[in-house]
Amino acid sequence: MSRADRFIKACRRQAVDCTPVWMMRQAGRYLPEYREIRAKHTFLEMCKTPDVAAEVTIQPVRRFEIDAAIIFADILLPLEPMGIGLEFAKGEGPVIHNPVRTMADVQKLRPIDAATQIEYLMKAIKIALKELDGKVPLIGFSGAPFTLASYIIEGGGSRNYENAKTMMFAEPKAWHKLMEHLTAVIINYLNAQIDTGVQVVQLFDSWVGALGSSDYREFVLPHQKNVIAGIKKTVPLIHFAHGASHLLEMVSEAGGDVIGLDWRSDLDVAWKRVGFDKAVQGNLDPVSLFGSKDFIRKRTKEILDQAAGRNGHIMNLGHGILQQTPLDHAEEFINATHELSKR
Repeated sequence: MSRADRFIKACRRQAVDCTPVWMMRQAGRYLPEYREIRAKHTFLEMCKTPDVAAEVTIQPVRRFEIDAAIIFADILLPLEPMGIGLEFAKGEGPVIHNPVRTMADVQKLRPIDAATQIEYLMKAIKIALKELDGKVPLIGFSGAPFTLASYIIEGGGSRNYENAKTMMFAEPKAWHKLMEHLTAVIINYLNAQIDTGVQVVQLFDSWVGALGSSDYREFVLPHQKNVIAGIKKTVPLIHFAHGASHLLEMVSEAGGDVIGLDWRSDLDVAWKRVGFDKAVQGNLDPVSLFGSKDFIRKRTKEILDQAAGRNGHIMNLGHGILQQTPLDHAEEFINATHELSKR
């Protein structure tokens, strides 16, 4: 079986020759070849220059025997066409200059047409697909409504999400209106990527673990269901909620062909909670890659043993690969996955 087939088959819970593996944030700062390019461009310039974005997408595929590429982009790219001022400040991450905190702010937001307004990403996808030449599938992605809403309301990253939760609890009409707007934006954005040729999409709900169960059910679940229902079913969809072990049943209920798991639950327990009618992705703690190679192999085997050879497991980290990760340790994780899972 070729690398081209393995990942898609696992997404669809079909038999594979060994467990496919890729790493979230694999096109990024831990690679010296990425850092070389990054030294010449701002982060947004890299995202908006199709040749550069495509090159960075392909770098990890050249270096490692990974089973999928993920397009180099950022979850916040749809914000600018909506009328939100976005900047990536040095050392601070994303900064939003006009946070949305009232119903009047929500009503000013514009719908988007990603195919024309985020055309640079569609061009990068086309270039990357041509370069990959069918060697491995290409993943497209978006942030989920709660995560995008959190950034938009807070004005950047946050620890406690006071502003987002305040809108949710004190101005629920404004909150739901914002989530409805973001739902339409995300559907448009992901469907444009699918139309351009990506073979899988992933929905990142990076910050939703900040919510309790009742708040997720009331303020997020209906919108998450609507997003997933609106995305074309021609490609598999991975739904990853970070820090959300306590919400797994509802995350699964919201939808997705594959449920991404972070490292905070054992894979076998989590898969049972998600339901065996779905594939799962994960879930090595990214910091495990700082351990010895023997330790990485041991932890990788533990996860594979928990998957027990069941169709529908994609190996990944439980969150993005960290910047200081030794390259040969990342390679050990990838190679160990293939070797230890041979059918």
